[in-house]
Amino acid sequence: MFTRALFFTLAVATPLWAQPARLFDGKTFTGWDGDTQTTWRIEEGAIVGGSLDKTVPRNEFLCTQETLKDFELRLKYKLVGTEGFVNGGVQIRSKRVPNHHEMVGYQADLGAGFDGALYDESRRNKMLAQPKTELLDQILKKEDWNDYRIRCEGPRIQLWLNGTQTVDYTEKDPAIPLEGIIGLQIHGNCKAVVRFKEITLEKLAK
Repeated sequence: MFTRALFFTLAVATPLWAQPARLFDGKTFTGWDGDTQTTWRIEEGAIVGGSLDKTVPRNEFLCTQETLKDFELRLKYKLVGTEGFVNGGVQIRSKRVPNHHEMVGYQADLGAGFDGALYDESRRNKMLAQPKTELLDQILKKEDWNDYRIRCEGPRIQLWLNGTQTVDYTEKDPAIPLEGIIGLQIHGNCKAVVRFKEITLEKLAK
């Protein structure tokens, strides 16, 4: 018999999973910080950064305000460009550099052949893990909407691009923080436009 006592025991022992919440309401920059005067804008329910007419002078980031540890982030992105290093990214477990435009931390990369890859922005400055070119050619939708799924749990970071896993990385360095904020990036020195929409976050709580 399934007693109340047994139900209580199972409820306490079972991890609690928060429901996914929208990080972007499709209309305003509520909950986000960044250059919303010249770099970032909202068009047709998407966060848009960059320009095809003028060169983006430097890396720019639009960031959330809450520090997060274990979570699953989902979003759609589209990147188009004509000149320079056409690239963007999604910062995770990151932080802003004080009195500077840069961020430090993990980046789920996109564009310039690095879609679905995990980069260490302004810290180790190297690719930590990335899919093979053959796989990327099969799953990437160039200049179209792509689904990004980003999961951070303990030292493990996993990425999926359009439903296919591209990264399964475990951090070995105990000095690397396993928490931080989220940021959307448009890369500098390019004529490019990046779009993000349907941004949801599920906190993983035990």
